Amino acid sequence: MLSTAISQIYDKLKLHFYMKVYSRFENREATLTTVESFSMEVIMALDEPTVAEFANAVNISSPNAAHRIKCLIQKGYVEKIRSEEDAREYHLKPTRKYLLYRKINEDYLNIIMERCKERFSPEDFDKLCEMLDIINKELMPEIDIKDYKFFEKIK
Repeated sequence: MLSTAISQIYDKLKLHFYMKVYSRFENREATLTTVESFSMEVIMALDEPTVAEFANAVNISSPNAAHRIKCLIQKGYVEKIRSEEDAREYHLKPTRKYLLYRKINEDYLNIIMERCKERFSPEDFDKLCEMLDIINKELMPEIDIKDYKFFEKIK
């Protein structure tokens, strides 16, 4: 039952996002392909990774990753920022254009959060937040974003 509920919530979040994105296609000049969308989600999750960190996270070659990043830069969704620690490196930073694109999901998540606050008692809402935090931090050890940070691995 819990797995069905989580799956249905995840599906509804995706469907809401896709419905909003599709409704805006006619007004968008350079829309993201499916693979580009996935790439941007990884870049966001990794919090300004290098190209090498991105390639490692999605298990693709550096040239393939460089090509994907080049396409995202051309469409205006990501920019390369020179590393302050090592001038030879560049970090991938989502642009305002992408952040506005992503805001579609964030707005809906905020609506859901407000509905939860209205529907549940303060104690139940706090317990829900606590349980989700435990799921995120403890019960999903296979996906630890820190594992994909190259320099954190060699420290």
